[in-house]
Amino acid sequence: MKTAVVILNWNTKRYLEAFLPGLVASCPPDAGVVVADNGSDDGSLEYVAEAFPQVATIPLGSNFGFTGGYNRALAQVDAEYFLLVNSDIDVSPGWLEPLVEYMDSHPECGACGPKLHALVQAEDGSYGRLSRFEYAGAGGGYLDRFGYPFCRGRVLRRTEEDSGQYDGPAPLMWVSGACLLTRASLWRRLGGLDDRFFAHMEEIDYCWRAQRLGFTVAVVPQSTVWHLGGGTLVPKSPWKLELNHRNNLLLLENNLPATVGPVKARMRICFRMLLDIASACVYLLSGRPADFRAVVKAHRGFRRFRREAPAGVNGSAKVEGYWKINIILQSLFRGGGIFSYIRRYEDSHRGRR
Repeated sequence: MKTAVVILNWNTKRYLEAFLPGLVASCPPDAGVVVADNGSDDGSLEYVAEAFPQVATIPLGSNFGFTGGYNRALAQVDAEYFLLVNSDIDVSPGWLEPLVEYMDSHPECGACGPKLHALVQAEDGSYGRLSRFEYAGAGGGYLDRFGYPFCRGRVLRRTEEDSGQYDGPAPLMWVSGACLLTRASLWRRLGGLDDRFFAHMEEIDYCWRAQRLGFTVAVVPQSTVWHLGGGTLVPKSPWKLELNHRNNLLLLENNLPATVGPVKARMRICFRMLLDIASACVYLLSGRPADFRAVVKAHRGFRRFRREAPAGVNGSAKVEGYWKINIILQSLFRGGGIFSYIRRYEDSHRGRR
């Protein structure tokens, strides 16, 4: 098969039942669907085997997280392109072809993705598609100078309606791992995802490392999918908060030295850790001790997992989408005008670090 559409599942049989039928029906003949399972005990694999015998399954036996699960699963898959897709993604016919066609016609592109719109679940269990961008990746992602991710169409918790305002090209940093298409050759060259991350921000690290090798990252606006989000870890989970803080520091340690130089990298990582400490104090004063402990554990985890030199790729090609602004201050200062500010910044800073 040309494109392997690989779903990594962990106890989300309910989403497979809701969204796998549409996904399978939408795939062209040269694409195959694979369900890799992180040791689920909810009957997920039995459901797939019975309802979709044409779908290949890879039982992994244990929960290796997003990074470990995909690394193990894709080592067993042979295709030109790998498409990582969450089990809570809803698609329409024709969503996959524009992504593959873009990669075919842009050999410099290492990873691309569709626009992500929000999917909501009603009280009766049905799902509704919105035209509003979804938090996980919206219209493509950036990083600010201290490593805080934000997107075209999503800044902090604020999102925009999609009216085509981000359908033009832009020098992106990353696309969401909820639906990410990459070249299998690049995946192998980069060694897949960084296993230390387990889950969260691993796709940003992957896209950053791809750029350092000279590849580009793109959103293909001709393709739109809908993402429910929070299917495995709820948004307010302290464990999710810990992963985000820890992995953000690992992300910066992996890539900043090659992007801005070792001295600036150390300064920015230290300042980011101070910002984390300030956030932890706010959590504690706000009566959220679990979140305070999550940040403390994140810094301990960072010290435990950090390494002297990033493994794998050492390229230092020009990186797009790493902005010099502080997105938190800009968002507080500009309020709802933050999105028009981002569009102006895009227009005036194309091609700059």
